[in-house]
Formats: sequence, structure tokens, C-alpha cells
Amino acid sequence: MASYHLSVKTVKRSAGQTATAAAAYRAGERLSCAREGRVHDYTRKQGIEEAFILAPADAPGWAQDRASLWNAAEARETRRNSVTAREWELALPSELSAEGRAELARGFARALVNRYGVAADVAIHAPHRDGDQRNHHAHVLTTTRVLGLEGLTDKTRILDAARTGGVEIAEMRGLWAQMQNAALERAEMEARVDHRSLEDQREAALSRGDELAAMALDRDPEIKLGPAASAMERKAMREAERDGTEYEPVTERGAQVHEVRQQRSLMAELLERMGRAREAYAQAREADASRLSAATEAARALFSGAGARDFADSFTRAYRDREAERQRVLDEERAQAREAERLAALEAVRGWFIEQVAEAWQDSREIEEPGDAKQRQRQLVSQVKAAAERFGCAFDDLAGPVNARANEIKAQREKEAELDSSRHRDRSDGLGL
Repeated sequence: MASYHLSVKTVKRSAGQTATAAAAYRAGERLSCAREGRVHDYTRKQGIEEAFILAPADAPGWAQDRASLWNAAEARETRRNSVTAREWELALPSELSAEGRAELARGFARALVNRYGVAADVAIHAPHRDGDQRNHHAHVLTTTRVLGLEGLTDKTRILDAARTGGVEIAEMRGLWAQMQNAALERAEMEARVDHRSLEDQREAALSRGDELAAMALDRDPEIKLGPAASAMERKAMREAERDGTEYEPVTERGAQVHEVRQQRSLMAELLERMGRAREAYAQAREADASRLSAATEAARALFSGAGARDFADSFTRAYRDREAERQRVLDEERAQAREAERLAALEAVRGWFIEQVAEAWQDSREIEEPGDAKQRQRQLVSQVKAAAERFGCAFDDLAGPVNARANEIKAQREKEAELDSSRHRDRSDGLGL
């Protein structure tokens, strides 16, 4: 399975960004921004393999000039929080040639131009010299307005609206996967990409009965390291290579990425060995071997070759550790759920207790004999103290709510008494008493 990536971002003035700066950086050029009066010079930037602009057929000639295009995009927007460009970041298949990758990026950019009527500024970047050498990628910067004979006109609202934006992005993600797979097939490559989430891919594998593929997909998505962590991990890799030692991640994110990549590599090797085993079994059966003899040949194929024992040990260790971690997390979640239930039940009892004692406290205020009232209140205070110990809280944590609720009950009773008195007066007046 080849790597799939498509992300969509916006260039926003509210974030201090400009379309001219974004275009200059991605294309590795020197562009002047007329709106800001600044020059953005990225001519020393390395790793840019190709940069070109695609525009609708009826677009004016100046749209092919990078400075003119993006200065026009900036000039067309008047608000301080305007979005002046949209970026589509694409991972390009490392299995293809440089020409194949450029053709693929051009095809996707042309699809954006045709679908939305925008201009697309494409920059194809090579992998960073210290990073993953499979990380070929492209940045497609598009205008946020339709480009025609009259220049930049209407906003591409279909990509901005909450109701339609997500649907459009999903459509383009699917199209990008289809285009990559078609290019890989034309190049006679076995690798394929899938734009669906790991969970969706796993469910699909299970539905067709491919439990091994489902197991391969039963992993966490690979997270992005970020510039700082990437630099630290690259340094650790160089040092390990220099010293002839095994690379050990030095950051928490690096360890997570390394673990996911190891699991993916182990599963890929298992799938390859399983393929060899199936082929060996089929060949043996075609040669009229018994099922037992064919199964023996399959087993030999499964665990033959260099590093078979190391592979088996590594696979067992990786997935045993993963299952142990999953069980630990599951046990922790269950314990948290039980504790939440206990606290909820305790809070319910606490609320009931506060209501009962508040009623009794207000009743004690209404006792006419002072001595009896004081005695009743002392009893209630003792009950609150004992309950505070049971609930594991301070006395004031119960006494405060009891007193507040008692005052509410008092006000409620006084209001009801006033209403009863008013009704009684009304009846008396009606009888002429």
C-alpha cells in the first residue's frame, strides 16, 4: 500500500499570511507584494523540481505570471480577515518516475481548474535531504475566486460553505486516490493508495473476509512529527548510522511514529510471506501433492529465507506488547467508568441527603419552643458531621448547601403562605365580611 496524503489549507490575512509570500516560498522565487510593499525572496530554497501555473482557457494572459496572479488575488480582497488563496498539499507516489509524478500533479491541478474555474499554481518538491526519501510532494495553490476574461470574479463559495465544503473536499480526496492508482497501474506498479480512514478500510476488509488485511489496518494513524521533533530524530538517525548502532527515537512523537512504522513493516513482510505460502501450496497441489505435503511446502515458504526466526520473534514481540498496552488502556477506561458510576451514585445520595436535612432544618426554625428548636438543630448538625465523614468531604461542603437549600425552602414557604393569605382575604371580601 503506497502512502496517501491530501490536505487542504487556506492562506488567511487574519493569520498574517499573504498569497504572494505563499507562492514565492512554494515556487522558490522572488515576488514583490504590492499591497504590503514587501519583497519575498526564496530563490535560495532547495528541492523544487518544477513549478508551473494552470488557468482556465479564457483567463487573461497575465494569469501565467506568478507575481501578477497573486498580486491580483491580494488586490481583489478588501477585508482584513480575507482568505486570499487555498493550498492543496499532495503526497506523490515515490514508485513513479519524476516525469510520472509531474504528470500526476498536473492532472490533479487541471481537475481543480476545470471543477472550480480557478487558477492553480503548482510546485513539485523533492524529499528533504535528511528526511524520508519517499516524501515526494506537491503544493497546489489555487485562487479563491473564479478566473475568467474579466479577471478574478466570484468567490468559490462551494468550498467555503459548511454544508458543501466538506463534501467537495471528500470528492477531491477520492479523485486524487483514483488518479494515483490509475497512474500506478499504467506504470505497472503493484502499489495502490486508499483515501479512506484506517477504520473504514478495516471494516471493508472484514466484510470481504480478509482478516489478515484487517489486522494490518488495525493500527493507529501515523502522526506528524513537526519541524522540531523531525530535526531531533534526523540527528539521532545520523548519529546511530555513524556509530553503527540501532536507531532509538529521542522524542515521544518520534517513538510513536517509529512504532507504527515498525508494525507496518512487520505486517507487510507477513503479508509477503503469506503470499509465498499460498503460491507454494497451490503449486504443490497442481503437482498432485497431498494436502498435507502441500501444507508442509507452504509452511516452509512461510518461514524460509534470511531472518525468518528474527521476523517471527519481532512480530510476536511487537504485537504482544501492543495487545498488552491495549489491555492496559482498556482496564484503565473500565476503572474510570466504574469510578464515574460510583461518584454519580454518591452525588445522587448526597443530593437526597441535603434535601432531607434542609427540610428538617427549616422545620426546626418553625418550632415555637426555643429549647426544642436548639435540640433539633444540634441533632441535625451531628447528622451532617457524620455524613461528611461518609462522603469523604469537609463539614462545610455539606453544611453550606444545606443552609442555602433551607433558605430557599423558607422563601418558598413564606411565598405560599402569602398566597394563601391573599386568597383568604379575597374570599372574605367577596362575602362582605
